[in-house]
Amino acid sequence: MATKAASSKPAAAKSDAKPKVKTEKQAAVKSETAAAVPALAEGDPAPAFALPGAGGETVSLASFAGRKVALYFYPKDDTSGCTKEAIEFNALRDKFAKAKTVVVGMSPDLPKSHDKFRDKYELTLPLAADETKETLAAYGVWVEKSMYGRKYMGVERSTFLIDPSGRIAKIWRKVKVPGHAEEVLAAAEAL
Repeated sequence: MATKAASSKPAAAKSDAKPKVKTEKQAAVKSETAAAVPALAEGDPAPAFALPGAGGETVSLASFAGRKVALYFYPKDDTSGCTKEAIEFNALRDKFAKAKTVVVGMSPDLPKSHDKFRDKYELTLPLAADETKETLAAYGVWVEKSMYGRKYMGVERSTFLIDPSGRIAKIWRKVKVPGHAEEVLAAAEAL
């Protein structure tokens, strides 16, 4: 029995050391990101971006100048919540177009992942790939998250409605997917 107790003790010490290293690394990333990110508010100019997108296109805020943009940030292609959100925005594309609003999705996924995601669900909206996470940080959506007691950096599901002059008209943070696309559409129609 002494052997079992001795062998379990080093394992516990080993597991204690591992999370500490991750936490220090995550804290460094968090403080770097937090220092670089001013809090955006409604009325602020929307941070510019030009990123690779699905289908080899470049997705840039400047290319939509003079139109409203519903820019939604999501954590990962082809996951349940992100898929539902993309499908709901895509289903309303004609109504958004009638409201002179372009819907753009953005995540840290690779353009190849966006290609597969768009093809699999027949999405027609532009998807921007922010692999460097610079734009995600500029909008304040690259944040520390926690799941099952584990802390990590990830995308906070958020949407920014940008007016035709390039200013942020409305912000939704910590978005719950059901009904969100309709809420953004109503705000775009009213703008």
